[in-house]
Formats: sequence, C-alpha cells, structure tokens
Amino acid sequence: MHNYIVIEGPLGVGKTSLALKLAEEMNAETLIEDTEENPFLLKFYQNPKKYGFQTQIFFLLKRYQQSTRIGQMGLFKRTVISDYLFEKDMIFARVNLDDSEFWLYEQLFHLLKRRIVPPDLTIFLQATTDVLMERIRKRDRKYERNINFKYLESINQAFNEYFFHYSASPLLIINASKIDFVHIAEDFEDLVERIRRMKSGIQYYVPMSSMD
Repeated sequence: MHNYIVIEGPLGVGKTSLALKLAEEMNAETLIEDTEENPFLLKFYQNPKKYGFQTQIFFLLKRYQQSTRIGQMGLFKRTVISDYLFEKDMIFARVNLDDSEFWLYEQLFHLLKRRIVPPDLTIFLQATTDVLMERIRKRDRKYERNINFKYLESINQAFNEYFFHYSASPLLIINASKIDFVHIAEDFEDLVERIRRMKSGIQYYVPMSSMD
C-alpha cells in the first residue's frame, strides 16, 4: 500500500492529468501544483537571466509550504497523490541559475528539505522533446508561449539525468510519448494494478495496448 505517490516528469508530459485520474480511482487526496500562482513565471520566460532566481525561490518556498502539509493530510489514513516531487525545484534551478545564484539557492534548498516527507512511490513520466513541445503548444498556456525547443531539451535531459540516479523511493518509469492514460481505459487499469503491486526497486512500465 502506497500512502504517498508522486508523479514527476518534464513540462508537458501529463503529470497533472494522470495524478487527478489516479486520485479519483484510488479515492485519494491530491497535492497539485498551481504554477500560474508564480508572479515571476511569465517574466522568466521573457527574460530568463533577469528573473530566474526570483522564479526559483518562489517555487521553492511554495513547494515547501505545500509539501509540509503531507503530515497533516491523514497520510496514514488515506493515500495522497502529488503531481510534483519537492526535489524537482533543484532540477530546474541547475538549468536556470548561474553559479552564484545556484550556490545561494542550494543553501536554502537543503535547509528546507530536512522537513520533507519522501514518497512511498515515484512515477517518472518520460517523453521525447518533440512530443513535449507539441503538447505544450496544444494546451497554449500564456506563460509557456515563449518556451523554445533548446530550453525544453535541456530541461528534459536534466530530468532524465536526475532520475537515472534516483534512489529515495521505489521508482516506476513510463515512456509517455505514445500513451494516453486519460482516454485508453485498458492502459489506465493496467497501470493502477502495477502501482498496487509494486513494492521496491526500479521498474519500467509497458502499457497493455502496446503489446498487441
């Protein structure tokens, strides 16, 4: 039984959609990030060097504030599903900040991380940068319209590198480039079963529909 499940991955990969669907299926609480709350985000995509540090600090403090609620949400009575890992902020910071900014950011990050409850299971959704770019353009969020392929590729690579070394919890890796859990019931039901069976280690999920 996993009391705290985190779904993670780069921009546009489908984290929130899957988290909400899993929560409905499992009668779970949700911890969903609202990126649009960040007042620096639109300015960051217009001028990354000028607004990178403010953007990351806002996200770090907001994610800390949300993540510390885990212990107050009846974690041992009801499953909690989140669409972000606290450590994701560090992944973005490594890409977005210069050396001096990152040093300062890192000091605060490690102070806050001491109070963060690790997940019982992490699901990492992967996709090609081409697919991510297509999905971002399709959802057409105002603050994402200035995202270019080069930046998205660097974020995608940073996520892959981070999870290559990840060991804080059991890890289920899914290539989500051609999977639609929201609309293909067979794949979603199969994934739910895999999540319930998974206990430890690193596993790779292959959907039922791709085996035909």
